[in-house]
Amino acid sequence: MFTIEHDFDATVITLIDEGGSYLQEDVTISAFEDVVTLEQVDPRRDEVVRLTLSMGQVRDLAAALNLPEGSYRLARREG
Repeated sequence: MFTIEHDFDATVITLIDEGGSYLQEDVTISAFEDVVTLEQVDPRRDEVVRLTLSMGQVRDLAAALNLPEGSYRLARREG
């Protein structure tokens, strides 16, 4: 399950783990104009862990989800 919210400066997606016997904490993804952040509570430390990706890293990740094992460099489009 997931939710989508459109805030003033970001789109926020929350991924909610369902099913299975061992559930992970919710993941919150905030897409800003120039970066994307992923946040998840670490239950062992009881604090939020944040990962920040540049838009280039997000494009690479999206492409990587559909490619076989290997090393790649995406060609950047002009304009």
